[in-house]
Amino acid sequence: MEGNVQQKTTPLARELTRIFNSYNKHTIQLKKNLKETNAFFREIRQNYSNACASTVSSDTFSLEAGQLSCISFPSHEEEFLRSTVGAVPYILVLGQDCAARYQLLNCLLGERLLPLGPEAGEACEGVQGTVCKRRKLCFTHGRQTRLSLALPGQYELVHQLAANCGRWDTVPREDLEIHEECEDPAHRLAELEITLHHQLLQEAKVMVVPCTSVQPIEEALEDCTRNVTPIILYAINQESLSTEQVAELWKVKEMLGFPVCFVRIPDTIPATSPAPDRRREKTPLHKQLLSLGFLSSPTGNCSCGAPSQVSAPGAKPQSMLGEAFERLHRLLVPFARQVLQNQQVEAANLLNGLHCRCLDLFINQVRGGVSFDPAFDMQRDLQITPRRLEYTREKEGELFISLMAIANRKQEEMKDMIVETLSSMKEQLLEDAANLEFTDIIVTTNGEPVTSKDIKSCIHQIQELIVVRLNQAVANKLISSVDYLRESFVGTLERCLNSLEKSHIDYSVHNITSNHLKQLLNAAYHVEVTFHSGSSVTRLFWEQIKQIIHRITFVNPPSITLEWKRKVAQDAIESLSAAKLARSICSQFRTRLNSSHEAFAASLRQLEEGHTGRLERTEDLWLRVRKDHAPRLARLSLESRSLRDVLLHGKPKLGRELGRGQYGVVYLCDSWGGHYPCALKSVVPPDDKHWNDLALEFHYTRTLPKHERLVDLHGSVIDHTYGSGSSIAVLLIMERLHRDLYTGLKAGLSLRERLQIALDVVEGIRFLHSQGLLHRDIKLKNVLLDKQNRAKITDLGFCKPEAMMSGSIVGTPIHMAPELFTGKYDNSVDVYAFGILFWYLCTGSVKLPEAFEKCSSKDQLWNNVKKGARPERLPSFDEECWQLMEACWNGDPSQRPLLGIVEPRLQSIMVRLCNLGSEQKSSSLEDSN
Repeated sequence: MEGNVQQKTTPLARELTRIFNSYNKHTIQLKKNLKETNAFFREIRQNYSNACASTVSSDTFSLEAGQLSCISFPSHEEEFLRSTVGAVPYILVLGQDCAARYQLLNCLLGERLLPLGPEAGEACEGVQGTVCKRRKLCFTHGRQTRLSLALPGQYELVHQLAANCGRWDTVPREDLEIHEECEDPAHRLAELEITLHHQLLQEAKVMVVPCTSVQPIEEALEDCTRNVTPIILYAINQESLSTEQVAELWKVKEMLGFPVCFVRIPDTIPATSPAPDRRREKTPLHKQLLSLGFLSSPTGNCSCGAPSQVSAPGAKPQSMLGEAFERLHRLLVPFARQVLQNQQVEAANLLNGLHCRCLDLFINQVRGGVSFDPAFDMQRDLQITPRRLEYTREKEGELFISLMAIANRKQEEMKDMIVETLSSMKEQLLEDAANLEFTDIIVTTNGEPVTSKDIKSCIHQIQELIVVRLNQAVANKLISSVDYLRESFVGTLERCLNSLEKSHIDYSVHNITSNHLKQLLNAAYHVEVTFHSGSSVTRLFWEQIKQIIHRITFVNPPSITLEWKRKVAQDAIESLSAAKLARSICSQFRTRLNSSHEAFAASLRQLEEGHTGRLERTEDLWLRVRKDHAPRLARLSLESRSLRDVLLHGKPKLGRELGRGQYGVVYLCDSWGGHYPCALKSVVPPDDKHWNDLALEFHYTRTLPKHERLVDLHGSVIDHTYGSGSSIAVLLIMERLHRDLYTGLKAGLSLRERLQIALDVVEGIRFLHSQGLLHRDIKLKNVLLDKQNRAKITDLGFCKPEAMMSGSIVGTPIHMAPELFTGKYDNSVDVYAFGILFWYLCTGSVKLPEAFEKCSSKDQLWNNVKKGARPERLPSFDEECWQLMEACWNGDPSQRPLLGIVEPRLQSIMVRLCNLGSEQKSSSLEDSN
């Protein structure tokens, strides 16, 4: 055999080569996507870890441990992906004996490379009492044909082989066998590497297992359990399997977990006549394999080699038996394709599942329950926090003004309250004073005078009695006078402050501010305090009373009698000035209020500064999520999903061109993925921005639940060979409808049909809004009609979640609401666009409105729209229809009706106008009769 001659290939080898070639190309794409996904996850975790480190606590958008785990692969998925993406395809040839294995190998490569006939099988196990000792064979690709002995994965052995001593067509038998006299263990375990310049071997290696007497099956298969996707072939040349062979097969199944293709090898290969048709009867071999569980169903047997299991895309591959050797390619080709496809589809599904979960995490609004949503929560935080700060400032101001007003207004009321309290308590106070037992003073029973010092002590104790009793009574009334403030001001203020304190600010600032604000609310405003002896108001009131009472003096020491004690208490009570007490208390109250108000303002400024810095970081992070992270992840998702779709259904065939748009060409596509008929939108993104927009469009469309008013997207395929390989096109395969609304209006539609289309469009837009999405490009060309003229919305190229609004100006000029030019808008822009669309439906034509037709450029049109230019009213318009149009295109978005109100109004209009039309038609028929 010449060393550099290309081996001849059979149809079987060519088909298998194409399958392995496709597998290897898809593996490269999987590797690239996995690598970029891991790099993205590392970067995003680092970004959010840094953000969380700088903001400490987070009730809005920080990543906690459970959420961080979502931005990574589960361990079992990661292990599967690593092993699958890095897996090398292998054809693994097993069999009952060497003769069967060698014959199957020769058939695969299309050459008689291994010896057949008696010389191949006479030394097999159990034949003539000898033991077969054929070594492991490994077929690899190389420019030169050569044989060598090597330890698997290690080094080549220096050994003279018979094949290297001269020309050969069939590998010499002595090179295949291990001789009895060989005692070198390395030589006995070495595999025979056969390097051939063969097309199939360029894409996959082929291994023929050794005899069990040379190496146990577990050791022989050890290499195949690491980063290998094996196509397992089992050659059978006998009527049934022996017990040892069954045990060997169970080990293969346990170690590799892949299906097995059983191939019946005939005793002799027929020249022309095919094998008898065995499809109608179950052979003993088939029955045995079925009973042992190696075949899953009776359909696993197919003599023609075209098992039914491989026909369904995505079906899990099953073991099968082919008993028509001359039709081997009809068995092996679909079997190999499905085994390889299944591994890559599962890997692509895992990748895409993670991409979609993370995209939902980033950009979808919370729909029930609690979930992490950075884009939505960050945008909400940017909007709400400044409002909370302003609200807090306003509420504190209202509280301060109200308390100051109370302090001013209450002075006269407080004086009257003190007078009233003294009057009501006077008799009881006098009686209590008369009966007071002095402490630390001995008073004689005969009323003898005592020292001046004792007299002063007695007077002091009587005054203390009056102060304590009066303080308790007045303090309780003071509390009730401001108690209503707790609900009207403090409750809402405290709740707002609590939410601000929980936001992302520096921990030290948070701690100081929180404590200070609570002190302000609870102490400075005297709302939560109780007037015990240690409170500020009690001390103030006490001191005022004592200063007045202590000014009472006595010239001569009297006798301490009941009358004297009553007289001292009487003088103390009469000496109190209610007006002075009230004025002094209110003055002190105002002083404390001013001080507290200033301290509160300073504390709030400190809190605001902390939030300002945090919001700047939040906005920067939100911009990265919206402009970088989400589109980048969407592109990875588009690639992984497209790979999965092309693996399952192949590349779609482009039919005739159906139409062209701003960003792509739409073609007819007869069928794809079990869908018929289809339309195919081919888009060649010119730059990263268009890639991102397309990827996000695909994600929004694919993740939406199916709805009868939205065009269904079946799948996508990335064509890397578009334009002779000069560019990459994304093929979006979708439901094909009859025509678009523009074409329908030109052809003519009845009033009933046009009103029904309006209802269909409103229903579709309402569904999008219910999913948190804005369409932003509702127009005639983006409404498709079926053969019954029912409408479906298509082209979600500008569709965005409200949380991901970037302020970009997008849409079709005549359908664009004025606020779109400001960059600040909401889902009412779709209501505006519907109003313009409804004008066309009511006219029944595609002629431009006069106000728009006069405009010579987009800029002029936009300027006129911003100034209030709208379509004109035509004489044929129904009054209610015109009112509905005007309401929808109102220049003030807040004045536009909700679609939940538009829909019933449209239904009412439809019923009225269609019934009216029927009556007029009936009347005209009667008149003609």
